[in-house]
Amino acid sequence: MPNWGGGAKCGACEKTVYHAEEIQCNGRSFHKTCFHCSELVACRKALDSTTVAAHESEIYCKVCYGRRYGPKGIGYGQGAGCLSTDTGEHLGLQFQQSPKPARSVTTSNPSKFTAKFGESEKCPRCGKSVYAAEKVMGGGKPWHKTCFRCAICGKSLESTNVTDKDGELYCKVCYAKNFGPTGIGFGGLTQQVEKKE
Repeated sequence: MPNWGGGAKCGACEKTVYHAEEIQCNGRSFHKTCFHCSELVACRKALDSTTVAAHESEIYCKVCYGRRYGPKGIGYGQGAGCLSTDTGEHLGLQFQQSPKPARSVTTSNPSKFTAKFGESEKCPRCGKSVYAAEKVMGGGKPWHKTCFRCAICGKSLESTNVTDKDGELYCKVCYAKNFGPTGIGFGGLTQQVEKKE
């Protein structure tokens, strides 16, 4: 039979839905007053686009949808930090005991910080942990900002004046004096020049 100017049929009450009162969900139209949770026993909450969850031809609030079609068992709550012991028996669902995961046994007893964030890198100069806020890379190793100094003169180093040798850091001046070329013409005399009288 043709539809003579009326709207679509409501998915809940099967009456005509006109555009002014229409809510569409899952390809079907509903009256605003009929758009509520299909869980007849306990809920019947009014729904909107943020709280609706559809399953086949039924619409539910997210809580009832989770109870009916979500994972079951102790520990499957409806929110963060929630322990749910709802088995769904009032909905006619069967409770299934989920197996408990085996805990891993470790022989060492690391600190809580190490277990959470992992082992931090050690500074070659002082041997203490180097964290991201104080980390400076030099010679391929992490250093504290305060330890990032010349091993000879103690001058604070930067990326423009740092050199490394055998795992130690040096400023360019100290490196040139101690490890650079030597002899006449290189800033340091190694031969004594005899004075003529």
